Amino acid sequence: MRRPAVAGMFYELDPEDLKRRIEWCFRHPLGPGAVPKIEKGPRNIVGLVCPHAGYMYSGPVAAWSYKALAENGRPELFVIIGPNHTGYGAAISIMTSGVWSTPLGNAIIDEIFAKEILDYAEIAEEDIDAHISEHSIEVQLPFLQYLYGEVRFVPICMMLQTYEAALKLGEAIAKASEGRDVVIIASTDLTHYEPHEMAREKDEAVIRQIVNLNAKDMMDLVYRRGISMCGPGPVATAIIACKRLGAEKAVKLKYATSGDVTGDYGSVVGYASIAIYR
Repeated sequence: MRRPAVAGMFYELDPEDLKRRIEWCFRHPLGPGAVPKIEKGPRNIVGLVCPHAGYMYSGPVAAWSYKALAENGRPELFVIIGPNHTGYGAAISIMTSGVWSTPLGNAIIDEIFAKEILDYAEIAEEDIDAHISEHSIEVQLPFLQYLYGEVRFVPICMMLQTYEAALKLGEAIAKASEGRDVVIIASTDLTHYEPHEMAREKDEAVIRQIVNLNAKDMMDLVYRRGISMCGPGPVATAIIACKRLGAEKAVKLKYATSGDVTGDYGSVVGYASIAIYR
């Protein structure tokens, strides 16, 4: 059982308060405006890019991804890929069994699916240490639980964020996902702690590459310009896996910065929601 690391900090600890916070995210002026209903949908969303800051900052932007997902139907499984902020654990860490607890209940790791990804991904290791205190994957789960109730998923934490690593991991995820109804969620924030207009210009350049499904060009841009996006590896991995699974387009659903929430535009963090479609 993995206990939540950031409940009471990034999001509310009390279940009812957390539900109200998620509904606040959907209804916020920067959010989609209404709490979505689960629809049958075409189930052609294969990937999402979502931010992972505290819900009061990035939650309204993240809500755009989850609204699109809710209206697209109910997936069977999720792969959630996040960057490693803590420095603990393996270079690429997969948990292959167990349960992640949140105030909204338990999310179950799909052991068969996780072990298949690990078998195909020689670059990854079975590792718990990277996940114990890491928030980037955890903060996606309450949104999924709010929408769907029971959630089955695989958590993957990337400390090694090179294109070569993303390519190997993305191909492994795609191979394991064949024949399954999977959504791959790349958890990332964009530019950190720069003036609003500077952050927006850099982030829009990154978003253009993501929307064009150009994983390598996106990573080259991030490293060439020194863009302080924390999860280029997870995003590149998701793009690669989604393209292998038939993705043909991506759509920017929403972009905003922390300044749009707080009114402080002097030093902001950028957030984007992007959906990737077959």
